[in-house]
Amino acid sequence: MLYLLTHAHPEKFALFNLIRYLTFRSGAACLTSLVISFWLGPRVIRWLKSVQRGGQPIREDGPERHLIEKKGTPTMGGVLILAACTISTLLWTDLLNGYVWAVLFCTLGYGAVGFVDDYLKLSRRNTKGVSARGKLVVQLVIGLISATWIMYLTKGPLGSELAVPVFKGVLIQLGFLFPLFGMFVMLGSSNAVNLTDGLDGLATVPTIIVASVFALIAYLVGNRVFADYLQLNHVPGVGELAVFCAALIGAGMGFLWFNAPPAAVFMGDTGSLALGGALGAVAVAVKHEIVLMITGGLFVVETVSVIVQVFWYKRTGRRVFLMAPLHHHFEKKGWAEPTIVIRFWIISMILALCGLATLKIR
Repeated sequence: MLYLLTHAHPEKFALFNLIRYLTFRSGAACLTSLVISFWLGPRVIRWLKSVQRGGQPIREDGPERHLIEKKGTPTMGGVLILAACTISTLLWTDLLNGYVWAVLFCTLGYGAVGFVDDYLKLSRRNTKGVSARGKLVVQLVIGLISATWIMYLTKGPLGSELAVPVFKGVLIQLGFLFPLFGMFVMLGSSNAVNLTDGLDGLATVPTIIVASVFALIAYLVGNRVFADYLQLNHVPGVGELAVFCAALIGAGMGFLWFNAPPAAVFMGDTGSLALGGALGAVAVAVKHEIVLMITGGLFVVETVSVIVQVFWYKRTGRRVFLMAPLHHHFEKKGWAEPTIVIRFWIISMILALCGLATLKIR
């Protein structure tokens, strides 16, 4: 909004001229969402406590200590992340940019699915919310619309192509199948973050890390000079997503203030589904879907651990892990929660560096 208001007359004030620059608006968006989170946080938590009797329902088959330590903690804290990120994005991005709206649609759409799921869990006082099939169908529809939208925003054949990192110039033409591919990227990313969100701060920091990587990628890919220098596929207009990613980072840091162990609030499916969907949508827009699998490798491993556990148990009646997702396996082995969380953060940072390395290795 501010970009449109000041773009016509940047010469009048020095600040108007600054707002033209993506780097300034990205920093401002991050700071804005952080301040909004700090201001709204206590108010949102008080409201959630007042409307939620007993807080988030805890799985009875989960780690025993959760039934004691996490009982009564309110959930649906994702509304804080979504509010801060959305307000900041609308304030600092170019609202005529279609990529911003496509990514926001996916983010808020998945957030709405998570909100309904959390609401049903709270109203029924159990861990079963929206049916798995119902949730999947809505997620598929939202992802398909977002991916199709992004494809038509991207000019030329690049819109329906899959870029392969490291191998410069290697593009796989998916044609009419690209929206389906993009849909599954968003769906997979959304549910992967959701599965990872099981301990205080566990999903929040890796999301911030991955969003930081994609803020840089969006900036580079959207800039013709940097894209040509690094031999990346230039996508005009996608640089605005750097501002969105920065807003997501600020909102994540603000939420982490209240989600740090011991958490005063959980993000719930409202936050985890939305955050994963946002990362997936940005990855599709900047043509770095495979890099998302690398930088978000922690989310991938957590998801694979669940798939392996379910598959092997159905085949043999035995478990590969003491409990899935993987972070619960280490809880069962006796690791302290802060130990698991911090070590997983470190792994996420290492994977982020690996993902960044693909930008230069050609």
